[in-house]
Amino acid sequence: MNNIDKRTEKRRLGDIGENIACDFLKSRGFEIIERNYLRKWGEIDIVAKKADMYRFIEVKSACLPARQVSGVTYRPEENMHPWKLKRLGRVIQTYLLHKKLECDWQLDLVTVQMDMATRRAKVELIENIVI
Repeated sequence: MNNIDKRTEKRRLGDIGENIACDFLKSRGFEIIERNYLRKWGEIDIVAKKADMYRFIEVKSACLPARQVSGVTYRPEENMHPWKLKRLGRVIQTYLLHKKLECDWQLDLVTVQMDMATRRAKVELIENIVI
């Protein structure tokens, strides 16, 4: 049987970043409830819970050295465009309705900057993003 990985390089990088993000969150007391909740209109990378609050977590990953555009260093969090926030808001509402949850929740962002040469990553949690 042929087990060729058909994911794109970007998808493989994203999967590695999500795995690192989950480990990071668990080490900080988060309970991972679900990963990759997918609907036609969007996806939630990680659904977690901490202190009775649901946390919907978007993960943005990048490889180091950081990419530079016109002399300015690119940061993964810069990919949180207004249209992305709108889609996340819609899929979060869908998740809450689908799971019949009436609870406190917030949107968080985890950035993962990976150095593939040293196999180390810098992880940052940006909490309570306004949609």
